[in-house]
Amino acid sequence: MKSKEVKEMSLGDLKDKIIELTVKQDKMVMANAVTKLENPLQIRMNRKDIARLKTELKARELTA
Repeated sequence: MKSKEVKEMSLGDLKDKIIELTVKQDKMVMANAVTKLENPLQIRMNRKDIARLKTELKARELTA
């Protein structure tokens, strides 16, 4: 997910996507603990996507 895509999202979409990715992150971490994932870098990429979304959300809250 690129930062340009994140900036185009609405406030509600940002919050929904953060929740969705957080749940996905938890599932991936648990799956990796039980059996190794095919691509463990997915966890890192997902974590960075969550950070991008939260950063944009915070920036919007500060400007509003």
